[in-house]
Amino acid sequence: FLAFLHPSSCFALSLSDSLYVSEYFSQSAQKLSFYSWYGNAKVFHFHVPEDTVLLRWLLQASRGKEPECTSMEVTVHFRYGAPPVINPLGTQFPANATVHPSYNISITLSSAVQNTTFVNVTSPAAGDWFIAAHLPEAAGRIEVKGFSTPCTYMFQADMFVLRLADMPVLEPGAAMPQTIISPAKVFVPKYTARMWFELRSCVTSEQKACSVRVVLGSITLPQSFQKIITCTGNVNCSLGLDSLPWEKWLQIMVESLGTANARTAGSPTQSTGMALRNTSEQRSFCLQNQPVVREDLDVVSVRYRLLNVNITCCSRRTQAVWEINCAGGRHRGALTWHILFFLAQTSLSQANATVVACLSAASPVLSLNTTQKCSTAFFQGYPLSVSTSSAEAMVIVLYPQTDDWFLSLQLICTKGQGECNTAEAKVTIIAYLTPCFNDCGPYGQCSLLRRHGYLYAGCSCKAGWSGWSCTDDTKAQSVGAQNLATLLLTLSNLMFLPAIAVAVYRYYLVEASVYTYTMFFSTFYHACDQPGVAVMCIMDYDTLQYCDFLGSVVSIWVTILCMSRVKKILKYVLFVLGTLLIAMSLQLDRRGVWNMMGPCLFALVIMIAAWVYQGVKRRHCYPSSWKRWVFYLLPGITLAFIAISVYAFMETNENYYYTHSIWHVLVAGSVAFLLPPRDKHKKPWAWSQKLTCRYQICQNDREELYAVT
Repeated sequence: FLAFLHPSSCFALSLSDSLYVSEYFSQSAQKLSFYSWYGNAKVFHFHVPEDTVLLRWLLQASRGKEPECTSMEVTVHFRYGAPPVINPLGTQFPANATVHPSYNISITLSSAVQNTTFVNVTSPAAGDWFIAAHLPEAAGRIEVKGFSTPCTYMFQADMFVLRLADMPVLEPGAAMPQTIISPAKVFVPKYTARMWFELRSCVTSEQKACSVRVVLGSITLPQSFQKIITCTGNVNCSLGLDSLPWEKWLQIMVESLGTANARTAGSPTQSTGMALRNTSEQRSFCLQNQPVVREDLDVVSVRYRLLNVNITCCSRRTQAVWEINCAGGRHRGALTWHILFFLAQTSLSQANATVVACLSAASPVLSLNTTQKCSTAFFQGYPLSVSTSSAEAMVIVLYPQTDDWFLSLQLICTKGQGECNTAEAKVTIIAYLTPCFNDCGPYGQCSLLRRHGYLYAGCSCKAGWSGWSCTDDTKAQSVGAQNLATLLLTLSNLMFLPAIAVAVYRYYLVEASVYTYTMFFSTFYHACDQPGVAVMCIMDYDTLQYCDFLGSVVSIWVTILCMSRVKKILKYVLFVLGTLLIAMSLQLDRRGVWNMMGPCLFALVIMIAAWVYQGVKRRHCYPSSWKRWVFYLLPGITLAFIAISVYAFMETNENYYYTHSIWHVLVAGSVAFLLPPRDKHKKPWAWSQKLTCRYQICQNDREELYAVT
């Protein structure tokens, strides 16, 4: 019935003396992107309140009505406690990393403009839930901003919850009569080692033995570790649980199996009664607890240290447990931490002894041996071990759950516990909470992204490297390929040298200065922009990029104005004014398509108007020489159009080094062809005449008089 609730509704209803409250939570829709790295996945965060018995997500995916919009599949991932660990590109994870694939569903947008999907979760775990959505893999094409209109895909997630306002509370050691019409809960205090659950004297209203199923714990995604026992007949059912989550509520749901179709609590077909008894047991453990040294490395990075920890083996119940609080990070916004535990053995008195460890969330594992699995009642831990043959152990947890984490250590002898009473080990424990493991290595950069008040992090890889920590070298470029790419993009700018020489030869000194500026900054910008080892930055990257973009547009601007052959005073005014406007436009939006298209179109209008004026004035086609058209203008225009086509339609991430180098060559070559000839009254550079001292005849352009000097 939740589908019929108004979005702003929040009301209560009574079902069989139980008060259920319905609530609605919504977040604004986000624009989806084709997946290429972590920033293309849109993340939604929800907080499920306590005593929630039913959770429903309303997922809405939509696409625009433009002709470019095609059928598309939206992938949605779910996870409790931390953002989901996703791998849409199928890349490799770093060594020693533990990966649990997220729970995901697909929403297909075919003929329908909008698709609505519901996801129901009964008895969800209270706390933080995260949803991530993204489109399929990006094509890798480099598109000019504003040149094409991509289809818009939107995704929105809303959450409905139904919670029990007066859920019964079980007290340890006390029996409590209860019907199966509603669930119950029990609080697990700190340092609880074991809980024993008992179901006694379960009978129906007809005094017959009931058939029920008891579910302990809540559902978490992508994995759920609920404990289920089935009780039939008038007998006692019991279940013992070790290592329960400390200082949390444990939900207990009882379902009737009296019909063919099992129904959840709240909708039984028969009237039943039962008694619940919960006991908490304090077992005798010899726990060593030492203070943890915390060091804040930066805003989102923390290091914990435990140096030279002595672990003795006095009995089977002796164990060392250390607690690290990772929940504080979510209040700072850093949810994308990786946990690195490093156990370095410094001494071990018995050659047959082994230090076993278990890393777990919410509660420690209090029983470790060679056969016991590293797991708590509702959480799968991460095992480690060190010995004389293997002195180091490490585990990396990607996107760890925001909770208290525990590291349990115990010294175990393989030849028997009796021979290990005198064994002693010293280990060094180091724990890191970092936004990016190993700072993404030499071929990556750690990037931070803020969404809905939370700070996420991920690695942006270069030079063909990929993966969560840029450790996947499946498509990595070799050092030779990196050097080749750098040489192509930098040395291709030397094609501006012929254009500079032509401009100087024809007395276009301002234009030659602009081409020199463009060649210089384009060369060093691409030298700084390269991934991998072939990188050289002579100044700040952003400055180099801005100067490169500015020089490219201004070069086209001054070339077309020079071709218009307007009066010098007007030409230089347009040079300066246009350059200032281009600089302002680039500051507003550096990658906008009109940064180049605007000046080009405006300069072409001026050139065409000037050529038409000259043609009307001379009553002849301008330029009048057919050789000028055949050998200069047509080749220059052809090169310019090919360059624009390569720049706008052919560049991809894979062929960027070649296509952009071709762009440099074509643009520089077109400039050399398109520059107009020098003025007739000006002679070529004759340095011998410039250096001699003699009488010269000077022309006054304004008065058309000649003077002897």
